[in-house]
Amino acid sequence: MNILLVIDDYLPESTRVGPKMLHELAIELTRQGHDVTVLAPGVWEQGATCRELVMDGVRVLRFRSPPVKDIHKVLRALSESALSFFAWLALRRKVHEASFDLVVCYSPSIFFGFFIGWLKKKLACKTYLVLRDLFPQWAIDEGMIRERSLIAHYFRFFERKNYQVADSIGLMSIANKTFFDDLWPRLAAKTHVLPNWASADVDVQQEIEVPFRSRLNLQGKVIYLYGGNIGHAQDMVNLMRLAEAMQSYSQAHFLFVGQGDEVGLIQDYMREKRLSNCTYLPSISQQAFKVLLQEVDVGLFSLAYGHRTHNFPGKLLGYMANAIPILGSVNPGNDLMPVVNENGAGFVCINGEDQYLFEAAERLLLDTDLRLRVGNNARQLLDQHFSVASATHRITSCFIR
Repeated sequence: MNILLVIDDYLPESTRVGPKMLHELAIELTRQGHDVTVLAPGVWEQGATCRELVMDGVRVLRFRSPPVKDIHKVLRALSESALSFFAWLALRRKVHEASFDLVVCYSPSIFFGFFIGWLKKKLACKTYLVLRDLFPQWAIDEGMIRERSLIAHYFRFFERKNYQVADSIGLMSIANKTFFDDLWPRLAAKTHVLPNWASADVDVQQEIEVPFRSRLNLQGKVIYLYGGNIGHAQDMVNLMRLAEAMQSYSQAHFLFVGQGDEVGLIQDYMREKRLSNCTYLPSISQQAFKVLLQEVDVGLFSLAYGHRTHNFPGKLLGYMANAIPILGSVNPGNDLMPVVNENGAGFVCINGEDQYLFEAAERLLLDTDLRLRVGNNARQLLDQHFSVASATHRITSCFIR
């Protein structure tokens, strides 16, 4: 098939998990014999409306667009609202040359619906929505947006269009599918489970002169890594409380790497509590992050207690691929907890169960054999349930009979 993948952020500039997942999907689809093109925004002041490059054998089209990441929330909403327009502007004269059979859209963002609908009408192609984030629902659950406010209705309008134009919708877990189907019962026939995925290849191409442990003076430490978005949805104070509780163990160190709205919060917490066992680093490149993953001991994650949606954070895939034990907490009802715990891939509890989280962190600190065993289980879980080959099969099987 001739397949177009659409996303609001992409490599090599991005350090987020979503672009990495989509790039691995593009490589695997190409390996399976499909003709793959990725469409994503790019930022530049002047020039053509669309630029083309090739990454790892994948054709990538970057269309001119205002910035949509790491900017003020209001500006981000305005910029993302225009994504469909700028994507249309870039492809309006080329669409008949493309003849795409399938368009796969990665969400977030919720704002590509009108563009996808236009492509569907022009090309009579099939459309697939990879739905990783139920926005604005999680923001409503967290009290960031009032459910009946004008802004909530505005976001719902675009969200609804995003779902309506999709022929099939892949949600990351059974609990997420159940929640979505209850929220949008008329769309339930379109939905199925599409777990997050990752390539099992952990080969690191980048050479760095000074390892992260040496650079950060962490030789001999057991490093607990949180890598990824540092935002409201993650409830970072949950992990800061854990770091504070672990101060009595001099060999334990917590490393936070990423960007987001709550970076200031964790920096303030470190300063106010005088946490000498914590380090924060801004986002690093995907290749540098791969190097870092080979130097850490435990992979951290956190989801806010108030979420009603049930996310499977993409950062866990990197931990699994590198045989790193998982430690974190989730919102009630999230089926990520039994998946990790029952497969012995880590320790996951409900957000707020601080004593459980501390005791698990303590066990992983003191028992080297346990870390090794749990890490190997995490790698096996990736191979069995979260491979990129499995994801491509789930997507294409919806349209290839």
